Amino acid sequence: MAKKDYYETLGVSKSASESEIKKAYKRLAMKYHPDKNQDNKAEAEAKFKEVKEAYEILTDPQKKAAYDQYGHAAFEQGQSGGAGGFGGFAGGVFDDIFSDFFGGGRGRSQTASRGNDLQYNITLTLDEAAAGVSKEIKVPTWVSCDTCHGQGAEKSSDVVTCNTCHGAGAVQMRQGFFAVQQECPTCHGRGKVVKNPCKKCHGEGRIQKTKTLSVTIPAGVDTGNRIRLSGEGEAGLNGAPAGDLYVQVQVKQHDIFERDGTNLHCEIPINIALASLGGEVEVPTLNGKVSLTIPAETQTGKMFRLRGKGVKSLRGSTIGDLYCHVVVETPVNLTSKQKELLKELGESFKADKNSKHSPKEKSFFDKVKKFFG
Repeated sequence: MAKKDYYETLGVSKSASESEIKKAYKRLAMKYHPDKNQDNKAEAEAKFKEVKEAYEILTDPQKKAAYDQYGHAAFEQGQSGGAGGFGGFAGGVFDDIFSDFFGGGRGRSQTASRGNDLQYNITLTLDEAAAGVSKEIKVPTWVSCDTCHGQGAEKSSDVVTCNTCHGAGAVQMRQGFFAVQQECPTCHGRGKVVKNPCKKCHGEGRIQKTKTLSVTIPAGVDTGNRIRLSGEGEAGLNGAPAGDLYVQVQVKQHDIFERDGTNLHCEIPINIALASLGGEVEVPTLNGKVSLTIPAETQTGKMFRLRGKGVKSLRGSTIGDLYCHVVVETPVNLTSKQKELLKELGESFKADKNSKHSPKEKSFFDKVKKFFG
């Protein structure tokens, strides 16, 4: 009797990806699993075999290529043989199926259970972030026990091979039709047991402690940057390697400067006399004050660029710029004399009808007249 097309068996197209084939296989394998079809076990076993054979052919690149070219003939006369029976289910997709059926998969040894990574949030001023700084931080964590050096026993000879799993870390258990490997209940996957636990760590191999670390913050860091300290996370179980510590940077808002990458921005307020006549004004930078020349007739919004007065690049030697944005202030708390002087100045503007003392004002009202005219 002719065999059914493998693609049709799994209900997928010939262009289906490996993940689509795997998904279809898992669904059908659970549907036809003999333990879930006790009323019609023989037919379910036959369907299960068909599904398994189709999956093993279509997920093997060489077998799939041969099947696509020659069909079932590629595996006849012992050339490549589709997988029959129920042996050899270990690994791959069946780890997931075991979890679906029995609530667990293979036993996993804790011997290589690396410690957890940790995160420490650090807040810096803009000056610290720009120049770089060394900070001392305190991190509560698990560290390797200094008495037993992580082995969890009083002496090395107290660590012996587990009699239940004989060092494998897993035991085989029957679950209906299958034999399933699970973590050894005696050694919990280690493969070894401790006869005489360390009194300081009670056999854990690690203890809780607050570590004091020195962190070097490089110049140019910004909010969102992370610094990795390898091996400074939690100590692993049973002497396994420690995880890493990630220092997460947050830069506080500055009273004067706003940061944009490596560039800085600030507002420079000036009075109308300086804006009109021009002159010198001192402006702040991260490295001290500098003198800035304000040309005559400077307007609000005028921007001056001070090269190399920004922040150093984190990944290079370049330094950003400082952009100074001028704000012309309207004077307040005027004396009587100052008011008289301003009134006199205003009257002189009105008298000089052909002058262009306020070019923006004149341009605006010209546009208004045109709009309504």
